[in-house]
Amino acid sequence: MNTQANDFLKNILTTPSTTGFEEPVQRLVRDYVQPFADSIRTDVHGNVIAARNPDAPLRVMLAGHCDQIGLIVNYIDEQGFLYILTVGGWDIQNLVGARVKIWTAQGAVNGVIGKKPIHLQDEEDRKKVPKIKDLWVDIGAKDKAEAEQHVHIGDPITVELEYYEMFNHFIAAPATDDKAGVWVVMEALRRIDPAKLKVGVFAVSTVQEEVGLRGSRTSAFGIDPQIGIATDVTFATDCPTVEKKQNGDVKLGGGPVLTRGPNMTTKLVNDLVDIAKRHEIPVQVVAEGRITGTDAGSIQVNRSGVATALMSIPNRYMHTPVEVISLHDIDYAADLMARYCESIDPNVSYIP
Repeated sequence: MNTQANDFLKNILTTPSTTGFEEPVQRLVRDYVQPFADSIRTDVHGNVIAARNPDAPLRVMLAGHCDQIGLIVNYIDEQGFLYILTVGGWDIQNLVGARVKIWTAQGAVNGVIGKKPIHLQDEEDRKKVPKIKDLWVDIGAKDKAEAEQHVHIGDPITVELEYYEMFNHFIAAPATDDKAGVWVVMEALRRIDPAKLKVGVFAVSTVQEEVGLRGSRTSAFGIDPQIGIATDVTFATDCPTVEKKQNGDVKLGGGPVLTRGPNMTTKLVNDLVDIAKRHEIPVQVVAEGRITGTDAGSIQVNRSGVATALMSIPNRYMHTPVEVISLHDIDYAADLMARYCESIDPNVSYIP
């Protein structure tokens, strides 16, 4: 991973992109791909679509979603406390005591998520898992009037966006799901050797995955690809309490994860495995017996159907402020994706 690519990763991980408010990250994506993409466009939904060889008859779509789970301001009480709704699937326990930023038209406002202290809870309260209605955001306002000078209903909120470097080239950040995937597809597009490319490749930073795979649905319709590879995170099982018998054997640093199952095209998955072996890129394989909750789910059924694969990044502590991934895994994934695109014969068929 070169310095420019590393900076791009840090920048997107520390820039807000809650579902429905992805524009700040999408600007970074457009800036990053400008030097090497043959075309760049943003559709009305907000998906950023960068392409090499866009006029080729055979089109490949690489998708990673840029939206992160977050919160949204729903009500401001007379004391100036903000009540909130979730955007995406939070484990509410992870929000208690979190530092947050409210992203307003005037800039970021600092806040913290409050809850009744344990000392003041009765025995029954202590046994309950908190609900979002039991939490509030404190921005230090003296009353509602002061709060409303700075914050408005509908403003998006993220937990503090920080990038932590750990041992063994691991990093922790709130939104590796799925800005790691955005990095992979855009970096794969950069790494493709144009002299070897015989097809069109469209790398897409999709929006609104966390609320129903919406951006991948609209962007796939616009691109009309014959081949689609979604990149998301998946559950690492190399940590306590996560059952390998249920979730597969997946470890950080072991390479990207390829999924076999009904959401995937078997021949395409096999081709990716073969390319990985040929270029000595480590991969891991898991099974999924149903349609995945990733962009692969919508890409597969676009128009009259798309040959589909899912390339996932092992992730510990998904949907928390401390999601952990390996830099080696995203590096391997970008290489595998680039090498596969270079290998595609324009006459390839994935029809069974």
